[in-house]
Amino acid sequence: MELLLRLITEYGLLLVFAGVLVEQLGVPLPAYPLLMLTSALAARGQFSVIALLVTAVSACLIADFVWYQIGRALGRRVLRVLCRISLSPDGCVRQTESVFTRFGPASLMVAKFVPGFASVATALAGAMRIRRAPFLLFDLIGATLWVGAALALGRLFTPAIDDVVDTLARLGRWGLILIALALTLFVAVKWWQRHRFNVQLRMARVSPAALAALLDSGERPLIVDVRSMASRDEGRIPGAVTVQGDTEAPELDAHPKDALIIVYCACPNDASAVIAARKLLERGFSNVRPLAGGFDAWVAMGRGVEQSA
Repeated sequence: MELLLRLITEYGLLLVFAGVLVEQLGVPLPAYPLLMLTSALAARGQFSVIALLVTAVSACLIADFVWYQIGRALGRRVLRVLCRISLSPDGCVRQTESVFTRFGPASLMVAKFVPGFASVATALAGAMRIRRAPFLLFDLIGATLWVGAALALGRLFTPAIDDVVDTLARLGRWGLILIALALTLFVAVKWWQRHRFNVQLRMARVSPAALAALLDSGERPLIVDVRSMASRDEGRIPGAVTVQGDTEAPELDAHPKDALIIVYCACPNDASAVIAARKLLERGFSNVRPLAGGFDAWVAMGRGVEQSA
């Protein structure tokens, strides 16, 4: 434990840079405790607070610009990449899209304070072709506020942090084990949340080919589009009705409870479509199925789309 504390004292700025960079790139390792610890050490004169602020903000900007560039390169496909590597539930994607569409780049000023929002928002900024200048400006403000809050908390709770550090130092090797267990528990909780969400997503789906066959045969199931407003600019599956927010639409009120309803989205693992489908089942509709692969799978199959109203 003494070795770890000595490393933090000697290489604190480098550790802060690496810790913040790794977290902002998407690795589920919290950087806030390290920022607060080094802030407390700065209060004792072992670091410069300005150097800590500049180091951490620089790491944020680098990581965010990486996601911004990936978003520009991959477009909305970047959301699937994010949800494959993240331990945060996929449902955050649609919420982030809605918030980002409503407030634009200004939402980056508070993105880092909202779990699951930061990396998705920066990637969306690239996918939506937000200009670099406003992106960097608002991201700089957001990163400065986020890091500044951590450093302020570290300064405020310096006596308590000193007590914790002294206790861990006295424990020696056991103190290091406690830190390792805390990190393991943090990652395990994130993994369990993702596992529970994936269990909720288990639901029978309709393939795009099966939907196409139904339409070609003259059948007209009710097709419900639950994508975000920004995604609807790409068009919609012919005949689909769009639903804003909750599953409310005049077409649903007139639809027989036992007739087929197909719900689709454009998010990883069909998360939004599954959530909407479960809400419709709770309302008494008995034959509701998400579309496997959503809008992207429909387009990839070569089927036509129509412009959204």
